Amino acid sequence: MIQFGLDRFLADPALRRPLAGRRVALLAHPASVTRDLTHALDALAALPDLHLTAAFGPQHGLRGDKQDNMVESPEFVDSRHGIPVFSLYGEVRRPTDAMMATFDVLLVDLQDLGCRIYTFITTLRYVLEAAARHGKAVWVLDRPNPAGRPVEGTLLQPGWESFVGAGPMPMRHGLTLGELGHWFIATLKLDVDYRVIEMTGWAPDAAPGYGWPLLERTWVNPSPNAPNLSMARAYAGTVMLEGTTLSEGRGTTRPLELFGAPDIDARAVIAEMRALAPEWMPGCVLRECWFEPTFHKHAGKLCQGVQIHVEAPSHYHHAAFRPWRLQALAFKAIRRLAPGYALWRDFPYEYEFDRLAIDLINGSPILREWVDDPAARPADLDAIARADEAIWAAARAPFLLY
Repeated sequence: MIQFGLDRFLADPALRRPLAGRRVALLAHPASVTRDLTHALDALAALPDLHLTAAFGPQHGLRGDKQDNMVESPEFVDSRHGIPVFSLYGEVRRPTDAMMATFDVLLVDLQDLGCRIYTFITTLRYVLEAAARHGKAVWVLDRPNPAGRPVEGTLLQPGWESFVGAGPMPMRHGLTLGELGHWFIATLKLDVDYRVIEMTGWAPDAAPGYGWPLLERTWVNPSPNAPNLSMARAYAGTVMLEGTTLSEGRGTTRPLELFGAPDIDARAVIAEMRALAPEWMPGCVLRECWFEPTFHKHAGKLCQGVQIHVEAPSHYHHAAFRPWRLQALAFKAIRRLAPGYALWRDFPYEYEFDRLAIDLINGSPILREWVDDPAARPADLDAIARADEAIWAAARAPFLLY
């Protein structure tokens, strides 16, 4: 049976003993729950040997109520426990000196999706840097990476750091949040009191979940558009849709599992993908679909699109599925079918106003330039990505805890 870090921390007083007499804060979101679905804030507040003095919420908020990027969460006082809840996605994204003064040890209990762009890992970096400056301790209550161990994508290039790019890692990093903390500390050369309350029984290569304990634990949305394991599997590719004019399915019941627009021919796109690089398409089933978003891009318009199916064992093959390449191939197919298609969306993205969102998402212009270059072939992008993936696989190896 798997035990997440939170459940181990709650069950074993010995793990909590170093916190005696120290002020403790919690960084959490809606998926920060115990096996019986009690929220971490309530579970920790009920411990007689823990002095809880503050809480923090990342993007989308402690309650997870904020729907989209650049929709900020306010600070408030928790009515049940009477402690301040600070927002790390509001007036600030880095904790202030006043926030840091409210605790001695920060417990971080965040369900990640295993993708560089998911901003919870950037928030982890920021709190580690603040803890190093202020002499505070950070403990990560570790959780599974639902996308498992595979690595995919190009490395973020120097100068492309942002709130969706916390460091030189590929899109699909294959680490848990606790492991990422160790990597950040080593990479940034931080002097910080850091500890991981490790999981027990996590088997990231085991079917049917391949990272997520599918038959043991309930999925709770870590953010509003992360509704299931299928989304988590596809996300390292479909998140790139945020930098395009194509709908990523926000405003539907299957966000970030599909893409489309009123003016594309889904059947032609799939056929062009197969003609161009069929070796990038295994591990899933692509299905033509129609959808009408109720909000966000193309709201109220009938879109023709493609759904990426990675749920049924007969459809999903963990080692073969490469979502970043798959989505890149879809962009290339659209560009080849309609060279003048207005694919890239130019808009403020995660507080960046002078660079295209698609480049911020990928940590460089490499993917966009490959899509837009009529002479560039799949082998060209594959060669760059394979080299970067090998670099990352070697770099992350010392930090694997499981």
